[in-house]
Amino acid sequence: MFIGEYQHNVDEKGRLAIPMKFRKELKKGAVITRGLDNCLFVFTSSEWKKLADKLAALPMSQSNSRAFARLMLAGAMGVELDGQGRAIVPEYLRQYAKLGKEAVVAGLYNRLEIWDKAAWEKYKAETEKNSNDIAEKMGELGV
Repeated sequence: MFIGEYQHNVDEKGRLAIPMKFRKELKKGAVITRGLDNCLFVFTSSEWKKLADKLAALPMSQSNSRAFARLMLAGAMGVELDGQGRAIVPEYLRQYAKLGKEAVVAGLYNRLEIWDKAAWEKYKAETEKNSNDIAEKMGELGV
């Protein structure tokens, strides 16, 4: 289970240190792809397989299904951690997420999200401001 929020730097080669507590799970294999809200998603290989199977089963006749599958699958890349626990974030994904030098790695149960630090701070402030409304909507969903 991935939880927590960690700040790390992206070096000039596009490498990002993965928080120590997440490395063991990701050493077995990981996939990084475009996420939602202009962040990146990182999945373990097993979680990625579950998601990819669901995406492959979506009806090709529906444009939203095709678009979402393209977003997630075409942008995906397998990643390996180096000896220092760093992963190379491909340039096209750094551009998509507008990643600068400072990044936030957030654990969200079955995935990690990688955010540009300034974008994360802005998103988090807005979410915290609207937390009561969000909580009410989640209550309607049984959460």
